[in-house]
Amino acid sequence: MGLLRVLHVVGQMNRGGVETWLVQLLRAADPARLRMDFVTSTAAPGAYDAEIARLGGAVVPCERPTAPARYARAFRRVLRERGPYHVVHAHLHHFSGLPLALAARAGVPVRVAHSHLDTRRLDAAAALPRRAYLSVMAGALRRWSTHGLAASDVAAEALFGPRWGEDPRCSIVRCGLDFAPFRAHFDPGHVRASLGIGRDALAVGHVGRFDPQKNHAFLVPVFEALARRAPNAVLVLVGAGALRAEVEADVARRGLTKRVVFAGVRPDVPDVLRALDVFLFPSLHEGLPLSILEAQAAGLPIVLSDTITREVALLPELLTWRSLQDPLDAWADALQAAVGRRSRRDPVAVLERSPFSVHRSLEALLEIYAGPAERAARTA
Repeated sequence: MGLLRVLHVVGQMNRGGVETWLVQLLRAADPARLRMDFVTSTAAPGAYDAEIARLGGAVVPCERPTAPARYARAFRRVLRERGPYHVVHAHLHHFSGLPLALAARAGVPVRVAHSHLDTRRLDAAAALPRRAYLSVMAGALRRWSTHGLAASDVAAEALFGPRWGEDPRCSIVRCGLDFAPFRAHFDPGHVRASLGIGRDALAVGHVGRFDPQKNHAFLVPVFEALARRAPNAVLVLVGAGALRAEVEADVARRGLTKRVVFAGVRPDVPDVLRALDVFLFPSLHEGLPLSILEAQAAGLPIVLSDTITREVALLPELLTWRSLQDPLDAWADALQAAVGRRSRRDPVAVLERSPFSVHRSLEALLEIYAGPAERAARTA
């Protein structure tokens, strides 16, 4: 059918897991076959905006979801002025119901709701007004989406309900990444020096935004328990977010300022991961965290919370699961025990053969996009 035009509905194109996946899809795609634009919920520039433009896409700011009437007007204008689109692919969890309803009314043939989060506990504890919102949006998703995709089983249940598997529109599509950077030559000493840590340091790392979901309020005390017994231990925190200042203050209160590196947002995450000794990931909930896939590709031993789906375990020999109810010292014990653990398999080869490779992910999406869009084009 020629060029397939897709509009992704996102928050902002920064270096988050979903955003990185989408940009890697754009890099891997044939520009003569697929064009991807991105409508964001903010006018603030994102880290990937310039690269998206170089790759032939566009980043179009819209209104914030907190103003749904203004959002709807702005979104309709995007469809009218930038379209026509064959696909609208929304990544805003329950709020995706609104842009998909607008896309349906504009005649977009393929309308995809994509769940990347496990919000079941949060949704179950929601107050009455939010429960009403969730019910309305769930109804919109059922009515207006042609496809429901999810990063994992738990993410699917969170957005599409416990019986999602009975709906032929719903399926699991893994967010695949390009793991080639994990084969590239790098100098671990140089990377460590750029982070301000020595070659002999016991480097514990975490990659994730500063957000309650990532549970820095538990992560920092775990590191403190390790630091008491390992004087060479340092913690490297890669990411940005609203809670960074709060986490920095907590680190200072605990007297750990000289032992915690706030590395910010970095483009060389594969090199940073390969320069670490162990990865710490005590999230409260996740859909399927791509940083755990990257840590496995780096061959890095990982200590993570048992709230995270086992679907992420491509190299289970590298993973140690702990309960968030366990004592801090038990987590510190797990970190020390994990250091030096390696897989006998080639980590990058395992990831590249899995559904989590960017090429497998792209093929799955093109199959979903192209069939209905081609049928719609023939009957138009």
